[in-house]
Amino acid sequence: MTPRVTTTPAAEDVIAQLKERFGPLMFHQSGGCCDGSSPMCFEKGDFKIGGSDVKIGEVAGCEFFMSIDQFEYWKHTHLTLDVTPGRGSSFSIEIPMGIRFIIRSRLFTDEELNDLEPVVYYES
Repeated sequence: MTPRVTTTPAAEDVIAQLKERFGPLMFHQSGGCCDGSSPMCFEKGDFKIGGSDVKIGEVAGCEFFMSIDQFEYWKHTHLTLDVTPGRGSSFSIEIPMGIRFIIRSRLFTDEELNDLEPVVYYES
C-alpha cells in the first residue's frame, strides 16, 4: 500500500532524539492558526484527537493526524515530513532544538491513488 505520509532521514533522526527524551510521540498537521500550516510534534496524548480529526498514517512509529476539513483539501497529496533550521512559533516540541518540522508535498500518481493506505476517522 502507498503511504500518505513519509519522512526524510533528517526528520527520522530528530524524531529518534525526541523519542529518547520524551518517549512516545504523535504528530498533528496544523490547520494554519498559530504557525501557518505546520506539522506539530507532541508527546503522545498531549494533543487531544477527536471527531474532527483523521489519522492519515504513521511516521517513524508515531501516529500522524490532521483535521478532516484539511484532509479533504490534501487527500490527493503525498506528504513528506522534513526538518529545517530555524525557530517556528508553534507549540511543537522540537522548537528548542533550533529546528522545526516542515511538510513537503506532491500529488499522488494515478497508480498511487489506487493503492492508498486507509485513513482512520475518530468519533467525538
